[in-house]
Amino acid sequence: MNRTLVLILQHRGERFHRFNTARIVHRALDRCELLVEHMATLAEKFSTLQLSDRVGLLYPGDNAKLLTEVSPADQPDQLVVIDGTWNHAKALMRQIPRLRTLPRYSLAPILPSRYRIRREPNELALSTLEATVAALKTIEPATEGLDKLVSVFDRMVDEQLKNPKSNWRRNEKRGRASTNSPRALLGELSNVVIGYGEQERGNREGFTKPAMIYWTAKRLVSGETFRCAIESASFDDTEFMARLKLPESETTAAVGVERFRARWQAFLRPNDMVAVYQQSTATLLNNIDATFKPTVVMKSISIGGQRQCGTLEDVLAALGIDIPPQTNSRAAHRLDCVAALVDRLRR
Repeated sequence: MNRTLVLILQHRGERFHRFNTARIVHRALDRCELLVEHMATLAEKFSTLQLSDRVGLLYPGDNAKLLTEVSPADQPDQLVVIDGTWNHAKALMRQIPRLRTLPRYSLAPILPSRYRIRREPNELALSTLEATVAALKTIEPATEGLDKLVSVFDRMVDEQLKNPKSNWRRNEKRGRASTNSPRALLGELSNVVIGYGEQERGNREGFTKPAMIYWTAKRLVSGETFRCAIESASFDDTEFMARLKLPESETTAAVGVERFRARWQAFLRPNDMVAVYQQSTATLLNNIDATFKPTVVMKSISIGGQRQCGTLEDVLAALGIDIPPQTNSRAAHRLDCVAALVDRLRR
């Protein structure tokens, strides 16, 4: 159940659109209201609504705060989301004065929209569903079911693309063989940091959040590295440690979570982006409130029009990439594999 109130203001031109993602969001979320009326009526209704003292408008702009960089205490507890084309959204902003008085928050999408059946104004513009889910995952990362909502959305898109009689316009801005790679990975790499984390043994199932015990990262251009162990009883498990092959010099110097967060934040630069292979790795950082920069999950990037399946080593082998030799810890080896995948994407 989402705890953040979501209020969607929908342009009337979207009301009967068959690919209306606002309807999906409205039905799926527990705390969500959808308003759709003629412009004048919508403006009047919205002007009389009682909004939270910490309401925020999800809308880009020069004065919008990046939601991922807002502290939890300052994050909105109510989100107003505009649904419609960009022209619709601009019209709503012009004709509903109260919208312009709300604090604005924006997202920093790393991957292009998955809404391949409608054209977006740019490759990083998101559908209403994608934007709402991304915002909620930032504000309340522990809420379950948000990824399932995206999965339903993906299936809807896939089904419509399979139907040749559907009345839709394919988003032709991205070719079928596109890698949908983030621009940051295809351009200058000076601000790209790759990372990998190990979690404690026996915590992969159930409802307990995975506890990270080790994190390593590398700045791709300079080769500058970060390595830090986090205090854990797992370091006393001989069999488990033999698998991880972590240097004893690092495990004996393990620090508490607060100290780790301070070190990791000090390593990062203002414009950095962190690249990891799979979502579970990003979750390890999120579980200890150490997601300080935008994170791209490389497993979600398609290569040659195909999504990646299997372990990181499986993907490298399938792409014909030489798997780096494991000369030290498992974490260091996995980091080398991520670097090899980035290199393949760029080529």
